[in-house]
Amino acid sequence: DGLYWDVLGLYLDVLAGVRTAAREAAQAGGRLAGLGIDSWAVDYGLVGAGGELLGNPRHYRDSRTKAVIDDVHAKVDRVRLYEITGLQFLPFNTLYQLAAEPRLEAGMQALLVPDLLGYWLTGVRAAEETNASTTGLLDARTGTWSPELVQTLGLPAGLLPDVLPAGRVLGDVLPDVRGELGIDDALPVTSVGSHDTASAVVGVPADTTRFGYISCGTWGLVGVELDAPVLTEESRRANFTNERGVDGTIRYLRNVMGLWLLSESLRTWSLRGLDPDLTDLLAAAAALPPGGPRIDPDDPAFLPPGDLPARIVRASRDTDQPIDDPRPDVVVRCILDSLAAAFARAVLEAERLSGHPVDVVHIVGGGSQNALLCQLTADAAGKPLVAGPVEATALGNLLVQARTHGAVHGDLAALRARIRATAPLHRYQPRTPLRR
Repeated sequence: DGLYWDVLGLYLDVLAGVRTAAREAAQAGGRLAGLGIDSWAVDYGLVGAGGELLGNPRHYRDSRTKAVIDDVHAKVDRVRLYEITGLQFLPFNTLYQLAAEPRLEAGMQALLVPDLLGYWLTGVRAAEETNASTTGLLDARTGTWSPELVQTLGLPAGLLPDVLPAGRVLGDVLPDVRGELGIDDALPVTSVGSHDTASAVVGVPADTTRFGYISCGTWGLVGVELDAPVLTEESRRANFTNERGVDGTIRYLRNVMGLWLLSESLRTWSLRGLDPDLTDLLAAAAALPPGGPRIDPDDPAFLPPGDLPARIVRASRDTDQPIDDPRPDVVVRCILDSLAAAFARAVLEAERLSGHPVDVVHIVGGGSQNALLCQLTADAAGKPLVAGPVEATALGNLLVQARTHGAVHGDLAALRARIRATAPLHRYQPRTPLRR
């Protein structure tokens, strides 16, 4: 009846990974010092009054929220929502998911995915603030749940757990869980930027505050780091979001559809027996002449899984340069040209709307390995681009943990300097843009 996460399977994989890490640490003469959990945003598990999971969490690509969005906006309109939360409208934001729940009763709690995993490990329920800020229920100014929205939307009291900032010890792993892991010593779980983008932004190796970032994987999160939210009407109309970052920062950004377009296209071709090699496909796409077909990567038609190449070809027919030959290399080049243009627009618009100057763009995550995408983005933005590290999220997570336990010291600039000194980085200079 819809799309779900196998969250128990994910939890078993977490245990397997921790078990391996603990064993390898012991073999090296040390011990595992701690854990920090980050994941994607907005999705949650409902926990009952007795602490039991009431069902697998729904996947944000599930279509169930379509039926309730108008009902939510009838209770609180888009303008007021943005005034309170500063959040980009996305149809899968948590407040719409909660509105689509068939039943919400007293005693239930909604735990976002990293918070749910942390609860199973420690027995402590909390909502880490960087992920809580993606729900559409957190006040952008105070960093706490909005009483107005909770009341207006009729959510049960206690549904949302207390908000906890990154850089706090959530609790020790429970003794019975340590038994499953084969660990004798106490193992603390630290709150980090539990929204993976928050940890990725910590992992941006910037040497200046005048930077823009693209955290590029399945999604492309494109923006700047600020000290305060931007809650103007112009910002709302531009559909920019204000999410909490580590150390009280604001991640002022826009969600762009990202490399989901490529990965789902590859899956479709593989199911058809084509199974193209990605390296060869990117080389063929790079050899195509510039200025080819483009589509709007944020078209809602691209959100669900399925035959994305066919949808991309259909969407291109509404442009002045439709895809006439739907070869995989042509579709891939269209995807990358379109993403680069969207990334550049978001960077330049974030710079304009926030008044925060951008001298250099950093792209981190899996997309930083895509040289064609990186060069096209530098060209489209007209700004130098630094690519890497690939594992910025993991590095940001680890550094916040290490600082919490006193193993490293300093502010975000000091943490980033450590990454800059050790991570392999690639630099791209903008060529004369052909079309923006």
